[in-house]
Amino acid sequence: MGLFTFIKEAGAKIFGGSAEAATPDKLKQEVQGHGFDANKLGIEVDGDKVKLSGQAVSQEEAEKIILSLGNTFGVAEVDTAGLQIQNPTPESTMYTVQKGDTLWAIAEKHYGKGKGAKYTEIVKANSPPVKNPDMIQPGWVLRIPALA
Repeated sequence: MGLFTFIKEAGAKIFGGSAEAATPDKLKQEVQGHGFDANKLGIEVDGDKVKLSGQAVSQEEAEKIILSLGNTFGVAEVDTAGLQIQNPTPESTMYTVQKGDTLWAIAEKHYGKGKGAKYTEIVKANSPPVKNPDMIQPGWVLRIPALA
């Protein structure tokens, strides 16, 4: 998959909000808190960089794990070079939320004019960090899945 970049000051302040990423154990807890099995994952932290290895069941699961790590305060990069995906499918588009963005506008940008109502697909694809579609934050990275 590669290297994913994030704005380290934009993520959720879940573990005290230091400028550096949380410890590997705390990040594993974050992944598990989003409903994923972190036992098959290796998470290493070097300053604001997280190296992710191990196995993910699907492309969707891998992307959501990446987002649960990267959208954490203090994380600037997630390196997935060591991550294997058991059932690979095409990767989703990743989009960094800009000031003034709405999910409706993001949906129209990626799916086409008049398809803003498809923002619900973006919400479903982003259980971390989107919990309330009216509360997205600049700097968050979102998955934009292809429409079925």
